[in-house]
Amino acid sequence: MKQIFVVGIGPGGVDCMTSCAARAIESADLVVGYEKYVELVKSLVAGKECFKNGMMGERERCLYALEQAALGKTVSLICSGDSGVYGMASLVLELGSDDDGVSVEIVPGVTAALSGAALLGSPLTGDFCVVSLSNLLTPQDKIERRLRAAVAGDFSIALYNPRSRNRPDTLRRAVSILRETLPDDTPAGWVRNVAREGEERCICSLSELGEAELDMFCTAFVGNSQTKIVERGGKKWLVTSRGYQL
Repeated sequence: MKQIFVVGIGPGGVDCMTSCAARAIESADLVVGYEKYVELVKSLVAGKECFKNGMMGERERCLYALEQAALGKTVSLICSGDSGVYGMASLVLELGSDDDGVSVEIVPGVTAALSGAALLGSPLTGDFCVVSLSNLLTPQDKIERRLRAAVAGDFSIALYNPRSRNRPDTLRRAVSILRETLPDDTPAGWVRNVAREGEERCICSLSELGEAELDMFCTAFVGNSQTKIVERGGKKWLVTSRGYQL
């Protein structure tokens, strides 16, 4: 059968993966993915043929997965989080051809906005948006327009790819744009390595977020006008009110 599954594996190991994602990986003859993501699901890929490569190898991974599926293998191409949210689903569908006879199935996963929000509390209870700060594929001016539009719409915001070695000032710049409109004490927070070794969480203000030393394994959150910090069980939580009478 010429089959490719594009699988979102969620934030970490098997415990945080959907059952349909696990089944797709278990059914595969070949598992393809970024090397660190393949390592996260090593218990499911033991004994399977694997193709893995490094960062920036997305196109190569997708082409190899499609090529092997066209040869008759059942292939699982794995992505962190959800395969359709900054994942490989769009690239596979764009690169594929009607002539190859390959059946494509997109298998959803838990994206970082959701897994990170759960660790912090409930910052995305109402309407929210997700903005990646990586300007590798999106022009910087478009990112900045989206940030301003998110604030104008009073959305809670999840910020992906807040900072990297080659983009040391992207988070600070993004926060400065948000502070053009939002107060410095706007509730915010960040998470690192959700459901993985080295997991961290932090509740802070918007101004403090701008000084945080984050990396590509982090997701940052900024509340809207209804977001507050509450204390429960000796911990601080980010909570965006939905409007219920309390």
